[in-house]
Amino acid sequence: MLKIVKTTAYTDMKMGTAGLRKKSKVVLQENYLENFVQSVFDAIGGVKGLTFILGGDGRYYNKIAIQKIIKMSAANGMKKVIVGQNGFISTPASSHVLLMNKADGGFVLSASHNPGGINGDFGIKYAVASGGQCPTAVSDKIYEISKTITEYKTLDVSDVDLSRLGTQKLDNMEIEVIDPVKDYVDMMEHIFDFEALKKLFAGGFTMVFDAMNAVTGPYARRIFEEILGAPEGSVLNYVPLEDFGGLHPDPNLIYAKSLVDLMYSDKAPDFGAANDGDGDRNMILGKKFFVTPSDSLAILTDNYKLIPAYKNGIYGVAKSAATSTAVGRVAEALNIGYYEVPTGWKYFCNLMDSNRITFCGEESFGTGSSHIREKDGIWAVLFWLSIIAATGKSVQEITEEHWKKYGRSYYMRNDYEALDVETANQLMADLEARLPQLAGQTFGSYKVAEAKPFVYNDPVDGSSTKNGLIVYFTDKSRIVYRLSGTGTNGATLRVYLERYETENLNEDVAQTLESLADVSRQIGEITKRTGKTKADVLT
Repeated sequence: MLKIVKTTAYTDMKMGTAGLRKKSKVVLQENYLENFVQSVFDAIGGVKGLTFILGGDGRYYNKIAIQKIIKMSAANGMKKVIVGQNGFISTPASSHVLLMNKADGGFVLSASHNPGGINGDFGIKYAVASGGQCPTAVSDKIYEISKTITEYKTLDVSDVDLSRLGTQKLDNMEIEVIDPVKDYVDMMEHIFDFEALKKLFAGGFTMVFDAMNAVTGPYARRIFEEILGAPEGSVLNYVPLEDFGGLHPDPNLIYAKSLVDLMYSDKAPDFGAANDGDGDRNMILGKKFFVTPSDSLAILTDNYKLIPAYKNGIYGVAKSAATSTAVGRVAEALNIGYYEVPTGWKYFCNLMDSNRITFCGEESFGTGSSHIREKDGIWAVLFWLSIIAATGKSVQEITEEHWKKYGRSYYMRNDYEALDVETANQLMADLEARLPQLAGQTFGSYKVAEAKPFVYNDPVDGSSTKNGLIVYFTDKSRIVYRLSGTGTNGATLRVYLERYETENLNEDVAQTLESLADVSRQIGEITKRTGKTKADVLT
């Protein structure tokens, strides 16, 4: 029954900011998945006697990969695997199940917001006992082992039936198949006032939630339609599909176009939202109105007292360096802790574990709190609905009142995609070398106050991480440059533009930032080095 398989190592298994992501056809190579999983097991000193959580977003190859991981887990002496029914579980739900069961780790098979299907992407997130992504030191060790691995362990047995809830045995390992939605819903009911939300919908409030044919479809239908009473049909694209129905499951203005078109039409409901492939990202819309993730984090933080779970206070808030400074102004006004970290949710975990923060978020449509150790799309949607229920105001009214109180950060991310990796790396290296020379220089109406790499010194473990380059201007505007860690096709240069205003609060974002975008290309020598005169994607 035990089978030791000789294998040849691959040298491209370096994990990014949220696990290993590759084209599906790469993962389909002989023993590719097995090599990575065994490398994880070996890197943590083996899994004998441990309990792991397992599931995925339902994308192509999930079903086969989950069976492979179950057999390898048993062969390596794991005590128990808790797996979502039919292999499904969202990233936030998996973090909750891991923490609730005090498990030792887990795998979520997802490439998050990346496209699915055989020509799309596949990913594996490895979570540690804290419920969050593994630290850099662990991922580096996994990578080193993966480059020299020569064999892996598995069982030569039939596939396990994952359609039936309950417990079964595989060799000496226990397999518990759970309803992946139930425990998550119970958690949400303990955070938010569901009775107040039921009254909101009973009063005629309307919403649309686009699950993008991804994993949160069943979660959204259970919560919004079945429990809270949103009209049937409020949840769109709720059946998880292996290729997401051809959609790119990234909840932004570009890829959630049908939802955006609806919300900007005369038939728009009161509220619109979307989640990504594995349920950790969110987009918030009102009638003909879009809320940036940076503003969303700031608004949620400013309204924390409206939520039962947080009414007695929050420790603090953190954001990624690339996220706008909007939440920093809220933290200062509330006199709570405030931190800037590198991009990557794992950097928030130490702050949550040490009770330094309660809320956190990234500009890339990710928001969450210390109820789990991942970002949580449905949590953010329920938070917004709770603010609306408590205030009786629309999304636009809530946001515009926030701007009047704190000022507005006009904000946009410009993505330059599919760049030659060597070109992109050289661009960043040369820009970093030029940063000290920029101070005092003027570009159009913008004068550079300071330019430097962003360096994060973790207050908990003392580690230091450099992540991106920031140019600060005298008028509080900023440009942030960084290379993405989530792509699978060449390199993506991300340039973040921010301009702070206290008077002109309702201007067009693209027009307001047009001159700053030109400055960003000039300072970064983007057109000269890549040939691109404009960004491929603007969000």
